[in-house]
Amino acid sequence: MRRPFALLAAALLTGALAVPASAADGDEKFTIKDPRITESSGLAASRQHPGIYWTHNDSDDGAYLYAVDSSTGETVATITMSGVGSPRDVEAVSIGPDNQIYVGDIGDNLGGTWPYVWIYRLPEPKNLRDQTIKATQYVVKYSDGARDAESLVVHPKTGRVYIVDKDEKGGHLFEGPAELSPSGSNVFRPVAAVPDLEATDATLSPDGEHLVVRSYFGAIAYDWNGGRIKKKERLGVPFLGQGESVTYTADGKKLMYGAEGADSPVEPQDAPGSSDSDSSSGSGSSAATGSGGNGLTGNLKTGAIAAGVLLLVVLGARGMRRRG
Repeated sequence: MRRPFALLAAALLTGALAVPASAADGDEKFTIKDPRITESSGLAASRQHPGIYWTHNDSDDGAYLYAVDSSTGETVATITMSGVGSPRDVEAVSIGPDNQIYVGDIGDNLGGTWPYVWIYRLPEPKNLRDQTIKATQYVVKYSDGARDAESLVVHPKTGRVYIVDKDEKGGHLFEGPAELSPSGSNVFRPVAAVPDLEATDATLSPDGEHLVVRSYFGAIAYDWNGGRIKKKERLGVPFLGQGESVTYTADGKKLMYGAEGADSPVEPQDAPGSSDSDSSSGSGSSAATGSGGNGLTGNLKTGAIAAGVLLLVVLGARGMRRRG
């Protein structure tokens, strides 16, 4: 009798202490461990591979994308893009319909001196391994002149591409053509102001209804409104250093914030309007709230379950001794 009871208790305890399902879903804090990734400047949650995030370095790295497993922080695939020449300043990555990855080589640290920039599009691989994938290259120009930008989003329903330029006085949301053309230039036109923010990245919710634009020290959430965005609320962001990336999780419940630097952390915050956000008093308020509250709550719950299981073990053992 004692052995079956002990085995049952061990099984219950193992289940209580198991990794929560959310970790596999990719909405927990993690650290990018790849020593090659020292300037993570963009982040995109895979829809095809749960818990995988695509990232890339800033300038001077080459035509590479990295698939990072958020459960370990390890790189599980390195993609070399062929057919795109030598990237200049890759600043953003986004995933559009049909699991197409869009890479924004749109940075211009010289303040808008390049007459054109590039966007690369490639299919997300079904199998995660090191490989070379042919990408389509698009030439991008702005209707009102060259500029610096670090934020690119692709609407998950229409596939239309948008760019937010980077200006310390505030920028604009630029809309691309309904379909990008690999021949000639694709002209992006301003459709809405993004004031009071020096945009370093942006992300669209999986349903295409909400846009979040971040800067080094804060973020703003907008209702998408067909691209004619309406400001919803200001968001706090976790202070991670030079914060240059943000993405919605694949389920749209969290925002994942990242930064440049070696061993750079990626931290979650509740997405505005999510059920977690509505029930959490600390949602999106400041870097101090971060994800620590959620982690602490989870640890307390796990600890309580474990303590309960251990109590059952003790009481059961005593009962058996008495009956024996």
